[in-house]
Amino acid sequence: MSAFRTHGRGHLNGPVVVIGTGLLGTSIGLGLRGRGVAVYLSDPSPTNQAVAVDIGAGLPLAAMGDESPELVVVASPPDVTADVVERALADYPYATVVDIASVKAAILNDLRTRSADLSRYVGTHPMAGREKSGPVAARGELFTSMPWVVCPTEESSAGAVQAARALATDLGAVVSQFTAEEHDGAVALVSHLPQVMSSLLATRLQDTPLHALSLAGNGLRDTTRIAASDPTLWVQILGANAGKVVQILYGVRDDLNRLIGTLEDPAAAGARLDLAQLMSEGNAGQARIPGKHGGPPQAYSWLTVLVDDRPGQIARLLTEIGEIGVNLEDLRLDHSSGQNVGMVEISVLPSAHDLLVEALSDRGWRVLQ
Repeated sequence: MSAFRTHGRGHLNGPVVVIGTGLLGTSIGLGLRGRGVAVYLSDPSPTNQAVAVDIGAGLPLAAMGDESPELVVVASPPDVTADVVERALADYPYATVVDIASVKAAILNDLRTRSADLSRYVGTHPMAGREKSGPVAARGELFTSMPWVVCPTEESSAGAVQAARALATDLGAVVSQFTAEEHDGAVALVSHLPQVMSSLLATRLQDTPLHALSLAGNGLRDTTRIAASDPTLWVQILGANAGKVVQILYGVRDDLNRLIGTLEDPAAAGARLDLAQLMSEGNAGQARIPGKHGGPPQAYSWLTVLVDDRPGQIARLLTEIGEIGVNLEDLRLDHSSGQNVGMVEISVLPSAHDLLVEALSDRGWRVLQ
């Protein structure tokens, strides 16, 4: 008999085996356990596995006994994913096997050359994560409202695809379906390129004097945030998707050479027009990024509220905005250099902007527009 009680709050019945107890694997375990699904964990690192067990992501695989899992989730590093998937297909002949690696075509091609049973395999990719890694950083709600790409093949059975989609749905993700090639092309642009550009920018900061870095604001912090990601993982990701990434980098190189050529003689005829055009092209690209809840992009109005740097001020501000009856679309925090003042940047619909400014000012808040 299973050591778990299944409450039937999702589409999966379980048990589910999760191979790999890093950030994503452990988060999957936590999310499924929160829905009453039996989860068993396996990891080459006894320490990682023990931590994942201790925080409630599942039980050690040995505790499953003779039960047959409904689903096996391979959450291994990309460079060994095909090996682990092949072994899981052989070890669990009645289970659907999915992987969650961030590249898909290379793994699929590798499995095809091995003549693996692709009828029970579906490649997937949850587009979620954190800068922190390992099981201690895991969160059961990590995938809530985040994209989760399912990449079935011609060989994938309807039942296998259904199980893959059920996993994402039970964890609160928003499911999309791509081919492996479509997926790799898309993530090269929206995920892998931002990582490369962020790391290249952060590289420039290594020898920068600290007094210069003291001038840094949210722009630098925002654009270098993901430069803190795990180098070992990104070596594998970029290596596996190098063909797609390098094609985009060729275009970036052309744009960079164009900008360098213009800035080498900024007073030349047409130079300012070229700079303005380059910035405008960036505006146009940024405006195409989907807006709130994945809907079409919207133009929001921003205002900044100054808050004293003491406990409870931001909570009080948000409470009063709710009392005013205005819905926040976005929120950012920054601190004033050298002063005990925080700056809360608030985004609202344009129709609510003036109302909110007036109402907050009447309540004693210092509002900048």
